Amino acid sequence: MNDTKWTLIRLMRMAVGCEPYEPMTLPEREWKEVYIQICQQTLTGVIYCVVNRMSGDVGIPKPLLMEWTLKAEAIRRFNAKMNAEAARLTRWFGERGRKTAILKGQANARLYPHPDERQPGDIDIWVEGGRDSVVKLLGDEGVLDTKDTVSYHHVHLNKNASGIAVEVHFRPSSGNYNPITNRRLQRFLEKEILLSESCPEGFDVPTCRFALIMQMAHIQRHFLSGGIGLRHIVDYYMLMKISSEEDRRFVASQLSRFGLRKTAGAVMWMMSELFSMESDRMICPKDERRGRCMLDEAFKSGNFGWYHENRRKEYWQTVISGILIPVRLMGFSFQECLWINVKFVIYIIRTIPKRIKYRSLSLRYVHEE
Repeated sequence: MNDTKWTLIRLMRMAVGCEPYEPMTLPEREWKEVYIQICQQTLTGVIYCVVNRMSGDVGIPKPLLMEWTLKAEAIRRFNAKMNAEAARLTRWFGERGRKTAILKGQANARLYPHPDERQPGDIDIWVEGGRDSVVKLLGDEGVLDTKDTVSYHHVHLNKNASGIAVEVHFRPSSGNYNPITNRRLQRFLEKEILLSESCPEGFDVPTCRFALIMQMAHIQRHFLSGGIGLRHIVDYYMLMKISSEEDRRFVASQLSRFGLRKTAGAVMWMMSELFSMESDRMICPKDERRGRCMLDEAFKSGNFGWYHENRRKEYWQTVISGILIPVRLMGFSFQECLWINVKFVIYIIRTIPKRIKYRSLSLRYVHEE
């Protein structure tokens, strides 16, 4: 691991409270390199609290610190808007007799030492009722994004004046690619999400055991099909910190049934290496080989794989990359990677009529997750 990556990890550790604060004096060039990596991992706001404290003690270039400060302030303001919108959506669906729960993002942000500094993306809200009922409700109310394809587990709302992207989930998770383990996973999540409870921010959040299982599946799916960043791993660390022994025992007992044990071993290795988590808090034994593989990919790819040097947007490059990524990771999880390619080929064939309609070979206009 090079100096830039190690510096990022130390700053991240200080930001989440698992390493004592210590000023770090770096050359100007290295600060810039670290900042680029932090932005690619969408940890800009989380680590800013540490960097801001250091600003008087170390030689952070002033233009860089100013840019960082502006981004951190923008993240704080956006988090306030996100929480307000999540609370508004909760009330809106509640008035129409629907139970809801906020998944991942804003639910995770609450667990951070500085909740308003976690960099948000979109709002993921689960709404009870199932696919047909939820889509009909949104259509009848005129808030459904009619340009968007209804995917396996969610659909998008039209962006309102706030510009916030909202995914309405009629299934709690995109789940696994393997249909057998996915069926078990979805059955559990659909029952467990009914136990969601309200939080002070004005919306409902799922139980810790739901979040531990659902977000492990989320990490696995995105890692094997495109990429994850360190924000996913920090989120999981924050969940592990608040989990009870009973939660962890339950999750540990279900990992194999849900096809998540190999990914969990990799994540537990990172919990140990990055955050010094004790072995008695682990949900399964550490898997160093898979853990190093996942960490290396996270640094190469950045958040959701957007910064991987091999990422392409042209049609044939997208197809080839979509097939080769899971082939390369077959040793990580053979069954999941096999099903990724089976479903990707089916998707390519099934969307031929749509590409003919749009007169384009690109997958960009017909993407569905």
